[in-house]
Amino acid sequence: MSPLLSVRDLSVTFPITRAGDMPWTAPRELRAVKDVSFDLEAGQTLGVVGESGCGKSTMARGLIQMVPARGTVMWRGETNLLSLSPRRMKPFRSEIQMVFQDPLASLNPRMTLGQIIAEPLRTHRPDVSPTERRRRVAQMMERVGLLPQMINRYPHEFSGGQCQRIGIARALIVEPKLLICDEPVSALDVSIQAQVIELLKELQRDLGLAMIFIAHDLSVVKNISHDVMVLYLGRVMEKAPKKELYALPKHPYTQALLSAVPVPDPVAERAKKIIPLTGDMPSPMAPPSGCVFRTRCVRATEECTHTIPLPEGGAHSVACLHPGPVRDHELT
Repeated sequence: MSPLLSVRDLSVTFPITRAGDMPWTAPRELRAVKDVSFDLEAGQTLGVVGESGCGKSTMARGLIQMVPARGTVMWRGETNLLSLSPRRMKPFRSEIQMVFQDPLASLNPRMTLGQIIAEPLRTHRPDVSPTERRRRVAQMMERVGLLPQMINRYPHEFSGGQCQRIGIARALIVEPKLLICDEPVSALDVSIQAQVIELLKELQRDLGLAMIFIAHDLSVVKNISHDVMVLYLGRVMEKAPKKELYALPKHPYTQALLSAVPVPDPVAERAKKIIPLTGDMPSPMAPPSGCVFRTRCVRATEECTHTIPLPEGGAHSVACLHPGPVRDHELT
């Protein structure tokens, strides 16, 4: 049986022109995402993690043609979404919905809560009667924890957590099969983050949703994901089932990210190895040769400067020439 979503060699490139360039000067290329591949089954969640600027959000937008992309994005093993025109893509947009990072900025300030949630129905289900539309909106509000008397209020009257619940309700009103969550809790307080995460997990169980969950916080990703994919400078560094990746990360970048996660145990926190990340992430306009992570890697060798490591096959894949547990002498 084919996976719900099968992505192969997804790449996103933006042409960049500089002030003073002549009309005949070829624009430079910014490679935001390069050769990303993964499969996603129905009812499963893929967590996507990495530093700011690593291409997480761009990858998600490339999947659904919000930005131009190359590669293959097979939906249910039948349709390559990247080969579709905007008109032919429209029916698939109701099956793939998105929840955005800034809950308030993603809502139209001139529309009431009821109008916002009903908008996808008017767009994708024009055959639904006004009476049925109001019934579905009320039902979805109850499901995401919004009170009926809120239906005529405007976005500025709600808290950040409530606005994100509105965004989730708007995305789910058309009964999608895949929900892409682009850092949906990063702008919320910790207690509200936990409530939204539990809501998403509950909705996934009830509706059989597949999810792509993008976040910086590895503890949040661990709580909601089945598989985790680590991106760096637009490339996949490591991808594995959640338990395996957190228990035995193989890539130095994954190890560094995990070592920075606080442990709620003073003894364990003092005993854990901290793997430093020196310097800043290079510019995607001028990525390093060979392995893109080599300029910050504790175990980089001469071979890493001219060889591009490709992710191995299998459930636990890693794009590294020298994978394995961190050694004490590498930390000095």
